[in-house]
Amino acid sequence: MSAITRYYQRIGFVTAARRCLATGVACVALFAGPPAALAAATGGAVGEPWQSLPPTPSLPAAAKSGYAPVNGIRMFYAVFGQDLGQGLPVLLLHGGLGNSNYWGEVIPILVRNHYQVIVTDSRGHGRSTRTAESYSYELMASDVLALLDYLKLTRVNLVGWSDGAIIGLAIAMRHPERLRRLFAYGANSDPSGARPDMGGNATWTNYIERTRGEYRQLSPTPQDYETFLEQIQAMWAQQPNFTAAQLKRIRVRTAIVDGAHDEAIKPEHTQYLARTIPGAKLIILPDVSHFGMLQNPQDFSAAVTNVLK
Repeated sequence: MSAITRYYQRIGFVTAARRCLATGVACVALFAGPPAALAAATGGAVGEPWQSLPPTPSLPAAAKSGYAPVNGIRMFYAVFGQDLGQGLPVLLLHGGLGNSNYWGEVIPILVRNHYQVIVTDSRGHGRSTRTAESYSYELMASDVLALLDYLKLTRVNLVGWSDGAIIGLAIAMRHPERLRRLFAYGANSDPSGARPDMGGNATWTNYIERTRGEYRQLSPTPQDYETFLEQIQAMWAQQPNFTAAQLKRIRVRTAIVDGAHDEAIKPEHTQYLARTIPGAKLIILPDVSHFGMLQNPQDFSAAVTNVLK
């Protein structure tokens, strides 16, 4: 794969076109490829950056990784960088059906900014195991707290994407002493915040199909994806159920963040969260969707570091 193709995969066709004007031969090479190759490079969509689904990156080399025994499961985690006294560690929580690899482009940027970074796979996701207990955001939040105890971390900055952001909200409401800052990207506080038409969106359906292959590759139960998908979708249909009164009690410094073209969360719901949580900062990233950390990891990471500082 050429460097040009990798560049195109990362930032999308339109953004590449704008930046490519000054590159001469590289620009010609980029647009000389067949449409099918361009579509394959963006997860099946040729068009605006938010219509692409760039490849899931791999995790960089970790300083430490392993499995924490928490709440009856083996929870995968990995630690990157060193604690250099530049602020508390940053915990990255991935979205539903995904895994910690989705942070692969963000991790090195945060480490270069002198943050120690921790990632984990939620129960039943990625490399982590699960029990027969039904999925819930409260259960997954308790897993995260137990992981922090295992790693002897009393307080962290939490960056959550989608389900990871919802878990972050649950911790901020019930255990605010464990968080310094919360960066909640693509969150909803109840099922009405989800877009009813997301199932017909090509980027979303490409994501579902991609996670099927990733589950088979990473999971200790690789043949159970369909059951896993049904159980997570059942959770999405009924949870979370955070009330306005609960959101108003959050005292953790919070940024409510989303992409301007999120295919999963209603924009008015994102605005509601920012209005309701005391002192919350609303950040909308242009030219990205629910998958901003893949579509533009540089701008996503810049937003994170601005919040943390």
